[in-house]
Amino acid sequence: MDEPDDNNDNTIGLTTPFTVARCQSESDSEDAELVAETVEEGGDLGIVGDDVQDFGGGKYSPAPGVETVCVFPKNAAKTVVAGKETEVLIGMKNDGSDQAVTVLAVHASVHLPFDHHMLVQNLSAQVFNNASVPPSVQAAFPYIFAVSKFLQAGTFDLVGTIVYEIDQLPYQNTFYNGTIEVTEAGGLVSMETVFLVSLGISLLVFLGLWVRGQIQNLSKKTKKAPKVETGTRTVDASMDEWLEGTAYTQSKASKSKKKK
Repeated sequence: MDEPDDNNDNTIGLTTPFTVARCQSESDSEDAELVAETVEEGGDLGIVGDDVQDFGGGKYSPAPGVETVCVFPKNAAKTVVAGKETEVLIGMKNDGSDQAVTVLAVHASVHLPFDHHMLVQNLSAQVFNNASVPPSVQAAFPYIFAVSKFLQAGTFDLVGTIVYEIDQLPYQNTFYNGTIEVTEAGGLVSMETVFLVSLGISLLVFLGLWVRGQIQNLSKKTKKAPKVETGTRTVDASMDEWLEGTAYTQSKASKSKKKK
């Protein structure tokens, strides 16, 4: 394999539109079989290199006849746990050239689903040494990535690109451009859930205190009996209601007439 020229800007455009984007869906079993057969047949997966290179800013077109697919092994839901490694298998088929395809690297990035210009995280590039695909041959290449452990759980878009050379000319294919579901490492409880539960408990406590205050005010009002004034004397109105029409009220009325 010819080493990439350090003077070339062998980088991947991650925030621009892509022309090729194929990946496995639950109904696309042919792509999964292509990758699985390549792995079982012992295809050249390449040796992952330790070289650190920038593969994050070029704009290469895909080579004619070179197709890529990808599979999330045993992960049809495409669930990614924040802070933990996730593996993707990339299948490449070389049907458009009489020369071997030299695979250089794989790179990916995470974006907001409603706007790919909003970059959430650039994932690490994975460089390959001695990784090639001869004409009319298919091969599979692993890519292992991990999103930040601080990334909030939710749906994001993952854009994955493979960079390769044919006759020392650089090309790239987007092997995946779709959604992934990020979950927290804890799994069961998210920060949003904790916030909503805490807010609900606070509202219930406030409502309970308000109801209690209303009950106390109501009980105080019922204990106070209404009073009416008759001349210079204050008489309990409830007592007058009970004694109305009795001998007591009649004698009281006659006394008031004599005073007049």
